[in-house]
Order: sequence, then structure tokens, then C-alpha cells
Amino acid sequence: MKITIVCVGKIKEDFYRKAIAEYAKRLSRYIKLEIIEAADERTPDSAGAALELQIKEKEGERLLRYIKEDAYVIALALEGKEFDSVQMSKSLEHFGMIGKSSLIFVIGGSLGLSEQVLKRADEAWSFSKLTFPHQLMRVILLEQIYRSFRIMHHEPYHK
Repeated sequence: MKITIVCVGKIKEDFYRKAIAEYAKRLSRYIKLEIIEAADERTPDSAGAALELQIKEKEGERLLRYIKEDAYVIALALEGKEFDSVQMSKSLEHFGMIGKSSLIFVIGGSLGLSEQVLKRADEAWSFSKLTFPHQLMRVILLEQIYRSFRIMHHEPYHK
């Protein structure tokens, strides 16, 4: 299976980069992983709703450039479907069984995803009603994908 994570912005913090690298290494025995970073827009502290919408739309256009027309896309969004770890593992396993061996997860920037990205997505998943920094969300997503594959292969990790 190939999993691509298309996300907004570069990771600047070393501790996030190290965690991402660790989970990418762990996942290499299960999947082919690709992480694509689209450029982010600077959001001024005083940005109003109209400017925030423009920023989301610009970032959304950049994200969509990396999504092939035939790709199966899962957007990470607060309003998405929630899973526990076992359900997520079963969902990922199901994709493989029905021939969807290439998945794209999309993570927006600090303002979230544009409507155009959400419309393009085949599904929307939520990891929590809590708001996480988009940099940390990459780590959380990778950890949960790793956990899912450990569960699928009946390997110790999941508690």
C-alpha cells in the first residue's frame, strides 16, 4: 500500500521532524510513504474572516495540485468521521482489500482546509474534536497509521 500525506507548510521544529522520521522509518516495513508539503500562507494576527477565507483557498489550490484525479482522498477535518484505533485499522485494511492501494491524506494549515479540498475528498476523518497544531497532526496521523498496521498484523503495540 502507498500512503501519501499532502499537507500545508514545512516542519520547522526539530522534535516534530524527529518524530515524523521515526514513524516513517517504522512504517517502511508496511507501506510506501510519501509526504508532500505545499507552501503555506502567512496569516496576520489581525486577519479577518475574508482574509482567512482567501488564505484557505490559496492553500487549498496548492494542495489540490498534488492530488491526482483518480486518487482516493481522505481529508482530516473536525467535522469528519471519528474512529477508534481498531476501527481505523479495519478501515485501512478494507481499502487494501477493495483495491484502493494508494491513499492520500490531506492536512490543512492553521486555518484548516478549504471547501474545494473538502469537496474533492472521498472521505473526511476526524481524530478529535480538539484542535491540534497542523505540525503535530502529521505526527498523530503517522502514529495512528503505524498503530493500524501493527493491529492488522496482530503485532504487539496496541493496548
